[in-house]
Amino acid sequence: MMVCLVYYRAASSDVGDVCIGALRMHVVLLNQPFHPDVVATAQMGKDLADALIARGHTVSAVCSRSIYGQAGAQLPKYEVIDGIEIHRVGASMFGRKGLIARAADFGLFYVLAALKLLTMKRPDVVVGFTTPPFIALLGLMCRFFRGSKAVYWLMDLYPDVPVQSGVFKATSAIVRVCEWFSRLILKRSDATVVLGRCMRDRVLAKGAPDGRVHFIPVWAGEDAVQPVEHDANPYRAQWNPDNRFVVMYSGNFGIAHDSKAILDAIVEVTRPGEPHPVRFIFVGSGNRKKEVLDLISKHELGSCVAWHEYQPREKIAQSLSCADAHLISLASGMEGLIVPSKFFGILAVARPGLFVGSSGSEIGRILTESGSGITVAPGDGKGLAAAIRDLASNPEKARQMGIKGRSALLGKYDASTACGQWVNLLEALVPGKQAAVGTHASRQSSGSQAA
Repeated sequence: MMVCLVYYRAASSDVGDVCIGALRMHVVLLNQPFHPDVVATAQMGKDLADALIARGHTVSAVCSRSIYGQAGAQLPKYEVIDGIEIHRVGASMFGRKGLIARAADFGLFYVLAALKLLTMKRPDVVVGFTTPPFIALLGLMCRFFRGSKAVYWLMDLYPDVPVQSGVFKATSAIVRVCEWFSRLILKRSDATVVLGRCMRDRVLAKGAPDGRVHFIPVWAGEDAVQPVEHDANPYRAQWNPDNRFVVMYSGNFGIAHDSKAILDAIVEVTRPGEPHPVRFIFVGSGNRKKEVLDLISKHELGSCVAWHEYQPREKIAQSLSCADAHLISLASGMEGLIVPSKFFGILAVARPGLFVGSSGSEIGRILTESGSGITVAPGDGKGLAAAIRDLASNPEKARQMGIKGRSALLGKYDASTACGQWVNLLEALVPGKQAAVGTHASRQSSGSQAA
């Protein structure tokens, strides 16, 4: 019987014709949002899928029919996009209308996603994300019933995030149950991928086997997300008609972020008589949105603070480049629990970062190592205001920081590098299915707005 079923020639391959028919790996990406959704995890998943397909593997996504955070089913149950088989199940009944409502939506997705995993073509690997929390348990289920490998892509560490943010008490029964599930996934998964060095320390402390924990950062597409000069950027003219120094917050502004320092800095910097006028622009969504809108109304800041919705992915470079500097924040105690993925899009467009958070977190470390921004302590609104004034009065300093950030991205936090690391990891988990085409990953197009 012939083992070689299909021959594939890659235009850019150095190895010519490669026999891949019997060696093609089937990878399933399991996450509530997926392309064409624009939240960070959807974008990362699409990039990884593209890289795997470029390598010669097959990829399926099991995801929701709803756009994340919205009620209703807007997307088709099944379609193929760029070679990815997308299986969408269920629908959000409530959107983001409270914890109980979200738990109901999550529960429906768990059940329907489990049924899909058990009835679809057998996966070689199931990559479980963290939306909804603990969905990676279904990867372990699939391994038990179908012999697949289970990979945990740890975007957010639960139940630690809601405990640290005060949503749940650490001693509550629900937290104890969730902690048991968290440790089970970490200990039993064939591999756990973390987004930062501090996150790695957290999961090792929870009992994850050292040899199965892999640090692969999130990324930005180095080709698709590039700096756009202000005079060639329609967003700059539309959102900043009087050409002020623009400080942007792009992405989710939620419970894990330090809203107090940012709002205090806005009030401080927008006082009448400031020598360097600054405009604050928020792009995205999140639980803290109402706080920003209330601040605008209370202090009558409509002329210097604005909020815009998420922008299409194909325009992310223009949106991010509209700014002169970008805000990133992480509430005290959140280091190692999440890593704001928006930061890597900021590096890609060569803009400095103004980070409110611990200098020991992954973002703080990268800023220090690269010289691409300024870190201020959580809650330090006056310190953040001083940093904003410093950059607004020294635009060349801001520009040089941005250049250093773009340089730091290439070869480490760019899409082709990180996706190549992912492909290597997944192929190593499935012996006999490593061979495919030339290079691991084509240039990707991610520049995440969210997180």
